[in-house]
Amino acid sequence: MSDQSRFMLIVSPLMENSPAFDRAAALAKASDAALHIVAFDYLEGLATAGMVNEQALEQMRLGYVERHRQWLEDQARPLRKIGVHVTTEVVWVERPLQEILIHLKEQPMAVLIKALEHESLLSRLMFTPLDIHLLRECKVPLHFVSHMHHALPRKIVAAVDPFHRDDQYADFNDRILREASKLAAICNAELDVVYAHDLSSISADEFGFSNGSAFFSSSKAKTLFDAQAEAFRELSQRNGIGPERQHMIMGNPAKVLSSYVGAYDTDVIVMGRVGHGAMERLVGSTVEHLLYKMPCSVWVISPEDI
Repeated sequence: MSDQSRFMLIVSPLMENSPAFDRAAALAKASDAALHIVAFDYLEGLATAGMVNEQALEQMRLGYVERHRQWLEDQARPLRKIGVHVTTEVVWVERPLQEILIHLKEQPMAVLIKALEHESLLSRLMFTPLDIHLLRECKVPLHFVSHMHHALPRKIVAAVDPFHRDDQYADFNDRILREASKLAAICNAELDVVYAHDLSSISADEFGFSNGSAFFSSSKAKTLFDAQAEAFRELSQRNGIGPERQHMIMGNPAKVLSSYVGAYDTDVIVMGRVGHGAMERLVGSTVEHLLYKMPCSVWVISPEDI
């Protein structure tokens, strides 16, 4: 077991099943990986119950944690019967982020799997959701499960941005494609690669033009397009992606990627994130901007040097 890959599945504190259970089980089975299921419990009503007897309140908390532990074991039992090595754990904690990061440091995982919590825009503006915190701080690959049609993905898309004016993340696109190819091989799924490029985001000043319209009416726009296309072809070819699986589409990356995965019944899109703050940028856009817009599950890769 020491050399076996391990996946972590984070589940709701409310003893609710979700498609993430089925996805985690299918991936663990297909890749012969062990699965560790963790619930980080904290129920506001129970935690702040107006009881004078603190000992009785503590007993209620312990009772809930034990019931949840037994519930998780009930969920794990069918998975063990199909050959998946499953362990379960319940932790009572109000703010689970640090506990998750500690778990990942103490128990290295190949991927962290979690159901995407669809928060309203207002809620996201007022309070940063756990999913966004994980995007910003977790170095382990993250799989946010949403809009699931198949437990084991059948169609996978990798989003890349091979045309950089700096080489700080020069190898990152190769890593995204390696991870996407490995996932597709495990699932026996189709893999397509999309480069959504948006020339409108380029500053005309960089090319010696006083305005954008002059740049786009020039031959330099075609030269730039050709250079982007060549970089995309080279990236795809050296990662074994055939021409029929390469798709270079002009437009706003968020709209292009969301439309593409929706039109082609994609199960998972594999994306990369590049830091947070001044360097915040995802292969063409930001993961935080795209996470809640994707009509499919999202698999996020972080650079190894963050």
